[in-house]
Amino acid sequence: MTKRFWSVGLIGVATVLAVASVVDISARQQNGGAVRIDNDDLGGVVTSAKGPEAGVWVIAETTDLPTRFIRSVVTDDRGRYVVPDLPKANYDVWVRGYGLSDSPKVRTAPGRLLNLTAVVAPDARAAAEYYPANYWYSLLQVPPKSEFPGTGPKGNGLAEAMTSQAAFITRLKAAGCEVCHQMGNKATREIPKSLGVFDSSMAAWDRRVQVGQAGGGMSNGFNIIGRQRALAIFADWSDRIAAGELPPIPPRPQGVERNVVVTQWDYGDPMKYTHDGISTDKRKPTVNANGPIYIAPEESSDDLYVVDPVRHTATALPVPVRDPQTPVRAPQKFTPSPYWGEEVLWTSRTSPHSSMIDAQGRVWTASAIRPAENPAWCREGSSHPSARHFPLKSTNRHLGVYDPKTREWTLIDTCFGTHHLLFSEDANDTLWFTNAGTGGGNVLAWFNTKMFDQTKDEQKSQGWTPLILDTNGNGKQDAWVEPDQPLDRAKDTRLDVGVYSVIHNPVDGAIWGSVAAYPGAIVRVPLGSNPTTTAVTEIFEVPLDAAKVPVRGYTPRGLDVDRNGVIWTNLAGSSHLASFDRRKCKGPLNGPTATGQHCPEGWAFYSLPGPKFKGVTDEGGVAEGTYLMWVDQFDASGLGRNTPFAIGNGSDSIHGLVNGKFVTLRVPYPLGFYAKGMDGRVDDPKAGWKGRGLYASSGTRAPFHMESGKGTKPKLVKFQVRPDPLAK
Repeated sequence: MTKRFWSVGLIGVATVLAVASVVDISARQQNGGAVRIDNDDLGGVVTSAKGPEAGVWVIAETTDLPTRFIRSVVTDDRGRYVVPDLPKANYDVWVRGYGLSDSPKVRTAPGRLLNLTAVVAPDARAAAEYYPANYWYSLLQVPPKSEFPGTGPKGNGLAEAMTSQAAFITRLKAAGCEVCHQMGNKATREIPKSLGVFDSSMAAWDRRVQVGQAGGGMSNGFNIIGRQRALAIFADWSDRIAAGELPPIPPRPQGVERNVVVTQWDYGDPMKYTHDGISTDKRKPTVNANGPIYIAPEESSDDLYVVDPVRHTATALPVPVRDPQTPVRAPQKFTPSPYWGEEVLWTSRTSPHSSMIDAQGRVWTASAIRPAENPAWCREGSSHPSARHFPLKSTNRHLGVYDPKTREWTLIDTCFGTHHLLFSEDANDTLWFTNAGTGGGNVLAWFNTKMFDQTKDEQKSQGWTPLILDTNGNGKQDAWVEPDQPLDRAKDTRLDVGVYSVIHNPVDGAIWGSVAAYPGAIVRVPLGSNPTTTAVTEIFEVPLDAAKVPVRGYTPRGLDVDRNGVIWTNLAGSSHLASFDRRKCKGPLNGPTATGQHCPEGWAFYSLPGPKFKGVTDEGGVAEGTYLMWVDQFDASGLGRNTPFAIGNGSDSIHGLVNGKFVTLRVPYPLGFYAKGMDGRVDDPKAGWKGRGLYASSGTRAPFHMESGKGTKPKLVKFQVRPDPLAK
């Protein structure tokens, strides 16, 4: 290289050093060097003052494509990397890793061999800026077990509803703060100046949890804990961080974690949030191969977002209503936000929540099409078979199906609420629904899509049944007592529980659901010949007896099944991934003794990685958050068939359980990735790792809390696992 390059500034010097090393690496490659690339790859070696840097990320980002595109990889044990298959564009490339500060960005294009110089962090605090949020959240001091149950405002300040330390932790995560966004990221562990000037941190937190359209829910969450005590706990947390307290150091990616390729696309609106997306038919993951991913925005907007990962485009698909009087779902009056002031961000009437793709590539979406009050055919006095058996008065979300071939929506009225939905593996292509929180009567509901395609009769094609516990043990649905009535051993018992997630077990044909409560449960519903009147329910609570189950988990949320019929759930309160195998149950599964705590032997628990909250010794005290989970039945991930995954909401990641140990697939940039759902697709079964991938969309209600701040758009993320860190 000529001397003229050395007159540039610091960042220019870093760029020139990288360019200068291109010649050296290229020469070594021609002589049989280890790093080999194609014209659409980037590759090289990452070193710092300490030598080669193993287990750090190399990030390539461009805005030259129709939407922002980011791809990151991990270095191997010798600091080598290959960023494969980059679309033609100019990229900013840099190094990020635990123990480092971000290196200067190098501007380059694919087809280059590029050595990168990592920057060792000047001190522990600078290094900690890149740690996952849950490491910072773990600094929060949880009250000791001796303070529970709470004694109210005149006692220890903890509400009486805080019956145990576990119940308190549940409020910190699955039933409180982390149900909407991360806790522990920079936006939440610090008090922003834009919030205002306050006499104390407690006063600042009191204001913080009341702002914006989510303020009512946040504020009520503190009331449930015990408002003044909650304010004191969170103020103490942020005060200690401001004074210099630092979290434990996270491990760098190890083993197969270094084989992960993470790709991201921007989509949507920086003022909106999204819930989850769908890429394929869960029953056959080659459906919609190389096609777009559809992402639902819940209460923030009336558009499905559509991301094409082949063309790198992001568009919006309006979701219609049948009745123009359908109300807006989100609050329109609120305390001003420090980010957006009094601007109304969330304006959805349809509230598209979750979607499923069928074998034809159509997208079925839980969305509102009318006001909440049900029509007469759903209510008492109707001749509809399900309404005669268990009438329903109202619901606030229904069903729509979009056909990409015709580009048309078909709207379907349902008497029951729609929340999560799933196709079963039956001749009718039946859609099953949960309706927790939708005003739909806490029933198990279904829609016969084959019948609807043939008849277009939305009333005949749907049905529902109450959840009836077979208390008398005769194997059929009989007259029942209501949940608030005394147990009658001669009758059955109706369960008034909100089923949150739903799956169809391909082995036994039963429908299973999760009850997202503390300690929570899962339910099994064998259908019988006429589900409305023949379905009965079994309930299996998360075990509470430590003598029978040494590991105690709580609060199931997501639910899935492997091809062996084993049920999997993420315990969002205790941050476990748990399995339940009904075949291991020893006692009666129906009858007066089968009320929940009767099969502890069916459960197994796996604690998610990461540090515990301060003051917690139980395994369930891990500060990680987990919203939903998914089982990779067909090896779309490359980690093996039937691999269960839990979303890592506090750690910018998803966690796959492989041979009893977790493999963490982490999004290193921008910090703040927070998913709700995920799935996997096989675009080309013959293409190895390149033909497979997992998809998750950012589901945080606060995209402006992410590292890149206000103006950040939601992200679609694709995870791929290649055979080694240098695979092209």
